[in-house]
Amino acid sequence: MISNDLKANRPELIQGEIETVSFTHNSDIKETINALLAGKYILIEGFYNNGLTLLYELRLYLSKKYPNQSFQEQREFRAAYKKLSNLILLQIKDHNLVVKKAPWIGWLEKLYPEISDFILPFPQIQGLNSAWQWYTNGVIIPVIRNKIHPYYGVYFPTRYEHLQLFDNWLKHYQGPRKSAIDVGIGSGVLSLLLVKHGFQKSFATDINPNAIIGLKESMEGTKLARKIELDCGYLFGKWIKQTELIVFNPPWLPTSRNLDRLDEAIYYNGKLFPEFFEEAEKRLLPEGRIVLLFSNLGLITNVAKQHPIEYELLNGGRFELDRCFKKSVKTASEKTKRDQHWRSNEVVELWVLKRAKQVIPPHDD
Repeated sequence: MISNDLKANRPELIQGEIETVSFTHNSDIKETINALLAGKYILIEGFYNNGLTLLYELRLYLSKKYPNQSFQEQREFRAAYKKLSNLILLQIKDHNLVVKKAPWIGWLEKLYPEISDFILPFPQIQGLNSAWQWYTNGVIIPVIRNKIHPYYGVYFPTRYEHLQLFDNWLKHYQGPRKSAIDVGIGSGVLSLLLVKHGFQKSFATDINPNAIIGLKESMEGTKLARKIELDCGYLFGKWIKQTELIVFNPPWLPTSRNLDRLDEAIYYNGKLFPEFFEEAEKRLLPEGRIVLLFSNLGLITNVAKQHPIEYELLNGGRFELDRCFKKSVKTASEKTKRDQHWRSNEVVELWVLKRAKQVIPPHDD
């Protein structure tokens, strides 16, 4: 049972009186970017497209400083862009954007029922708009039967190689299919695959309340509501009973900074894997299996010093390798503006772990 008090993560409002610089189609671009660099708020007025124009010019300016020639430069570019672009604001009145020719975004009312007039950063509005389209129109995931309708702020896959690995592994899985624990359910794809392949019950968790709220909403009144039980919590949450299968699609990249709420699906901190394996050992039945979906992305881009699953197998003493399946990643689209040369070396991985055999010490006669 999910608490009705669960509150969704949402973009933070700009609170109180703030001083802004107006930006219209007549404004000077260079002066406006200098104002952003000085930390001043820019209020978009007139037409919605004026905000798009300013963001485009900001990207051009930053691309000269961070030419995207390495993975690290791309991360620095995104960090700088995020900081400056969030100083660009839009005004909302009666849950609608004030500027002309703006999209209608249902999240403005759904996420902010208690307030109708407020201000949000322009990139947050863009995110809300995209999320509303995905939520209302649905997203096709090739390995499952129906579209998913991801809630705002919930990760959903845009690449499918790792899901294809998991789908194929489940086809050949010979173990019991009574229950599984899905750690970090996100938009629900792994649990939907478990149900597709005959598992009676998936006990699922996510630290992001939006994932739980969205899945509860989408499953209400369907058979899935009886097959997938949800809990908002870190790692295993309240699920303590042992199970025959634990599945986990963790973030694939380490971070060197504090995570915000919506980055936790993309980057992991140094505690995540050790804590996962420690808790997984308590919840895995003697003949059970752990399945982790991962990638070598961190290693080939030099942002990770070690592979966290390999490290556990070498040093943890809790689990041993059963099988490992790998699949090359599809080459990046030629339309992408980012240099993604490393994609030719990236592979996604499906790791199957089992309990380590206990070594019986020799008996002294």
